[in-house]
Amino acid sequence: MNLLPIPASGLPDGAVMPEHMLSIVVPMYNEAENVEPLLARIHQAMEHYSQPWEVVLVDDGSTDATANEIRRLAAHYGAHVHAVELVRNYKQTAAMQAGLDAARGDVIATLDGDLQNDPFDIPRMVYRLLTEDLDLVAGWRKDRQEGFWMRRLPSRIANRLIGRVTGVRLKDYGCSLKVFRGSVIRSVRLYGEMHRFIPAWLATVTTPRRIAQEVVTHHARIYGQSKYGISRTFRVVLDLVFMYFFMRYRTRPGHFFGGIGIVLGALGSLVLAYLFCVKLFLGQDIGTRPMLFAGFFLLIAGVQMVTSGVLAEMLARVYHEANGASAYVARPRPDEQESDGWRRPAS
Repeated sequence: MNLLPIPASGLPDGAVMPEHMLSIVVPMYNEAENVEPLLARIHQAMEHYSQPWEVVLVDDGSTDATANEIRRLAAHYGAHVHAVELVRNYKQTAAMQAGLDAARGDVIATLDGDLQNDPFDIPRMVYRLLTEDLDLVAGWRKDRQEGFWMRRLPSRIANRLIGRVTGVRLKDYGCSLKVFRGSVIRSVRLYGEMHRFIPAWLATVTTPRRIAQEVVTHHARIYGQSKYGISRTFRVVLDLVFMYFFMRYRTRPGHFFGGIGIVLGALGSLVLAYLFCVKLFLGQDIGTRPMLFAGFFLLIAGVQMVTSGVLAEMLARVYHEANGASAYVARPRPDEQESDGWRRPAS
């Protein structure tokens, strides 16, 4: 099923792929029409791959026939195609984490299920990851096949903002086509909608010098509709605030909330001190002045920032990490027999 042209790019001439096991993780939501051509494309791209590989398809609670298509095609292709079904729609970050949890390779590649990312780029990115001793090679959709005003322009602004805040400067944070060293990506957990900030998350456990980007092919969507709109801009801003907090204050959250609380409390104290002086030395009535309410409000808000904010954030992290809570619930996977679940090169 050749819906897309076969690219000429690949490994350098004479290149020998280092030994590894590769897992390809694909989260999907309402992509029933894309499952079959995507798997066909992956198998075309990996036909001559010299190392064992597997595919992990995650159905993120689709309301169409995506889950049925994944099951049907997994049975058709064999045990190296694994299906993970989430019981409801947990959004892309949780679906990606489910795929990462199910992946067994020491190298993990992720891509979208809409055929806009091209699996033919994966071998080249894996080769660079291993030969240059990197922890992440992120795709860069240099020739992006989407509208300028609604998709590319907001993405450029977001990329620069994320790079400035996190210190990890990439030209395309939003590209789902990424290749990770498995030991590194498994050391972080993804919550909320933090899949956009995976390079920044990795920078908390490795050095940005081990993060690189690679120009990749980007195709226009053929089937289905995009799940993203301009509304995601607001979610990105909120996630960016948390990302800023976590990267700089995760070991000292009191400095973040306490800093804000001290500023608010200081302003409130100055207002109340001024009114106290007005009442004491000038004898003026301050009981009905708006400044009195503003002063008390600022002082109380400062105390709340120092206490409630720190407690809420730390309790959330304890709930998710210390207790082993997961951001998703998946249906049990059937026991795999007759094969170890890897697609191996023909001998």
